[in-house]
Amino acid sequence: MAKTKNSFLEWVKAIGIALLIAFVVRHFLFTNYVVYGESMMPTIQEGNRLIVNKINYDISKPNRFDLIVFRANEEEDYIKRIIGLPGDKVEYRDDKLFINGEPVPEPYLERFRDELQQGSQLTGDFTLKDITKKERVPEGTVFVLGDNRLHSIDSRHIGFVPFENIVGEVNLRYWPVSEFKVIQ
Repeated sequence: MAKTKNSFLEWVKAIGIALLIAFVVRHFLFTNYVVYGESMMPTIQEGNRLIVNKINYDISKPNRFDLIVFRANEEEDYIKRIIGLPGDKVEYRDDKLFINGEPVPEPYLERFRDELQQGSQLTGDFTLKDITKKERVPEGTVFVLGDNRLHSIDSRHIGFVPFENIVGEVNLRYWPVSEFKVIQ
C-alpha cells in the first residue's frame, strides 16, 4: 500500500511540474496565434495557426521584414510585417519601397504584383510625413504593413507600433500541416 501511495504522489508531482513548465513556456516564451483576415496573404492565410516567440525582442531588436503580432487595440492583435525601424525614412513611389532614399526589394509581394492588372499599383504612393506628420520612424516604434496592401489595416491607418505593444515575432506556421513552415 505504501508503494502505491508513493507511486501516486510521484505521478502527481510529475504532472504538476509538467503543468508548471507548460504555463511558463506559454505565458513567457511562446504563444500560439490564429490568423483572422486576409491582410497578410499570400504569406499567411486566414485560419493559419502560428507560433509566436515572445522573448526574442527582450534580447534583441526587431529587424526589417520580421513578421510580428502586436496589440492593435484592447480587443485585437494584428499580424504585420515590419517595414520601418526607428530612424528610418519610409516612402513608396511607383509601387516601390524606399528606405532612407534607397530602393528596397520586397520579394514576398511578387505574387500579388503578378496578379495586378496593367497600370495598377499594389501600394499607393506615400511618405511618412503624408500619413503620420513625421519625417522618420520615432524611437521605440516600428512602421508595419500587411503583405496584402490593398486589404490591410496597418501603420498607414493606425500609425506607428510601440515596441511595448509587440507580442512577439512569428517563427512557425504549424497549421494546416501541409503548409508547415519556419518563418524567417
